[in-house]
Amino acid sequence: MAVASRCPQVTAAAFIAYVPEDEIPERDRVPDRDNILRIHGIHPRTMRQHYDLYLELMRGPSPLSRIQREMIAIVVSAANRCHY
Repeated sequence: MAVASRCPQVTAAAFIAYVPEDEIPERDRVPDRDNILRIHGIHPRTMRQHYDLYLELMRGPSPLSRIQREMIAIVVSAANRCHY
């Protein structure tokens, strides 16, 4: 049983401070200010890798349309009780 289902009143989340953009090497910066990406500033190379993976999965060649991929992401986020 998942912890969330045993403790539905728990809403706390971990907090990790964002690294200021000027402290991230320019080669690792991405043109997206989404918080889920910004958190990678503590390990900048992963920021670039996460962003590149996102672009490939959501915008790269696929038998699924972009709308279908977004719909899948919404359903998975809802199932995981993720606000993203």
